Amino acid sequence: MVTMTTLVIILAVVVVVAAGAFLVFGRKNGGHGLRRRFGPEYERAVARHNGDTKAAEQELNERLKRHGSLDERALTPEERERYLARWAQVQDRFVDSPQQAVAEADTLLAELARDMGFPDGKDFDEQSDALSVHHAKHVHGYRRVHAAKRGEGDTEQLRTALVEARGLFDVLVSNGSDRSVRRDGHQHTDKHHHAEGSGTA
Repeated sequence: MVTMTTLVIILAVVVVVAAGAFLVFGRKNGGHGLRRRFGPEYERAVARHNGDTKAAEQELNERLKRHGSLDERALTPEERERYLARWAQVQDRFVDSPQQAVAEADTLLAELARDMGFPDGKDFDEQSDALSVHHAKHVHGYRRVHAAKRGEGDTEQLRTALVEARGLFDVLVSNGSDRSVRRDGHQHTDKHHHAEGSGTA
């Protein structure tokens, strides 16, 4: 009887210890997993919550629940060529009308994301949150052009926003891969502040 009681107590202690370890290490590993998945978006969420890591991770987990199962629809070759042509027009327009160009880039990205199965863009936060789940490394550029279209920033800042937004465009137009379709690289610009890149694969 004593032996059985002792065994039950030992098993109970093991269960409690295991549960505690799961909560501690599971929480820690979950945080590392979110940081690894979201990258700079993780730091942005922490900053939005004034350094409250727990609240930031809760927000990111909610994004995963809402948008993690979303399946991107691949573009047809015709759609891809159409978007590449539109982006080339945006870049050409930047030389004479930087503000108009970033506004058009913002619209183009919203439509491209919608056509690939993301939320339709009527709610920018919802669409950008969904994009952050699947393309966390590039969504910042989209946010930059969205802010820039409201007139935030000088010509150089608008150019930088457009160049960063091109990162998301490249990934999406490549049907979700990280393979860049640019031929000249992320930082190449000419003396006229033209966001370079022909937009062809």
